[in-house]
Amino acid sequence: MRKLEALLCVMVLSLVSAAQSNISLPTGTSLTVKLENNLATHTSKTGDPFSARVTEAVLLEGKTVIPVGATVQGRVAQVSEPRRISGRPTIGILPDTLVMPDGQRFVLSASLVDTNLHNGTEVNEEGQFKGKGHDGQDLTEIGMATGGGAVIGGMAGGVKGAVIGGAIGATATVVHWLGKKKSTMLLAGTELVMELNRPLEMAPAVAPGQ
Repeated sequence: MRKLEALLCVMVLSLVSAAQSNISLPTGTSLTVKLENNLATHTSKTGDPFSARVTEAVLLEGKTVIPVGATVQGRVAQVSEPRRISGRPTIGILPDTLVMPDGQRFVLSASLVDTNLHNGTEVNEEGQFKGKGHDGQDLTEIGMATGGGAVIGGMAGGVKGAVIGGAIGATATVVHWLGKKKSTMLLAGTELVMELNRPLEMAPAVAPGQ
């Protein structure tokens, strides 16, 4: 009887110890990582894998929970290359796994919130990376085409010809840009900032047979 009671006490203490050693990172915790492979709207497809290396240790109550060198893995969730002049190319990624340096794997739910790129790109509220839309170069080309059409029209038919020529030039250029794809990319080495969408539960590894 005493042996049974002692065994039960050991089991209870083990369960309490395990519960206390479980780690839970709260929603909103940031992960700073560097992308390890290129992602581009003109080459990547939905479902393609990606990986990123943690570059800043994640702390909880002053203790390192996720060390530098851990890996975030996931897949491409969306790729878009719009043909409209007002559209913006989009890359959506879905981080789903955290791999620790010792090989432990944990289910991860996180979203991209920022990058270190400052070239007219942004990350929207849905965690999608948005490339550049139309820019000054596009508008200059439209203006040049419109002006060129006006010159040709003017040579052919005076003021009336210039108006018609400008309209033709503008129309042709708009059609050209409507048909042109806009692309964007996230190169390997790009710094990404992610935030947890829900708590990350990290139970300690259990040795075989325990």
